Amino acid sequence: MGAIAHLWRGEVYRSTIWRTRLDTTTNWAVVTLGIALSIAFASPDASPLPLVLVGVLIIFFLVLEARRYRYFNVWRARCRYMERHLYAPMLMEGDLHLEENWQEVLAKDYLQPEYHISTLTAMGRRIRRNYLWILLIQSASYVGKIVVHPTPLTSSDQIWERSAVGPLPGWVVIGFGALYLATWLGIALWSWASDYQKAKKRGNRGRAMG
Repeated sequence: MGAIAHLWRGEVYRSTIWRTRLDTTTNWAVVTLGIALSIAFASPDASPLPLVLVGVLIIFFLVLEARRYRYFNVWRARCRYMERHLYAPMLMEGDLHLEENWQEVLAKDYLQPEYHISTLTAMGRRIRRNYLWILLIQSASYVGKIVVHPTPLTSSDQIWERSAVGPLPGWVVIGFGALYLATWLGIALWSWASDYQKAKKRGNRGRAMG
């Protein structure tokens, strides 16, 4: 019991460290978006291009955070597994039967460690938790910049004129932006549906690793 207690504490420590790293990448995404907003809205004549280019950095931070989340999920899953199958039965009165051979499942995870979720699932979870709001603010800010600067819109044709970037016409830029937002929203919805189906399949039989 003493060895298992130290093992659990070690996993909690590792999950805490990696949880902090998740906050770091989210903060980077927020800061870079804030800088882009400051540049784009510095004056009525400022270009909305920084709001487009910052999307590249947001994607980079999202991918990096998804990788970190996959590590974090390993430590978190191990902690929850021990809490649910070892500590919870010890604290409850009577025989709390949760899952057969849970010790073997945990042992195999230590003998042959691997990620419990895919990169796409990790990205979807991070979008649902944080990045969807960042992406929505970025998109809304771009639309707001087009609508009010350098002067309020007087016709719909001005939307395409102001959205144009170099040789790219405005409809291409807006279409790409809509596809950009729809892609990440689709990944978020897919990961939610996948997690829901997994939870529904497990039911009350316990929570599997990951």
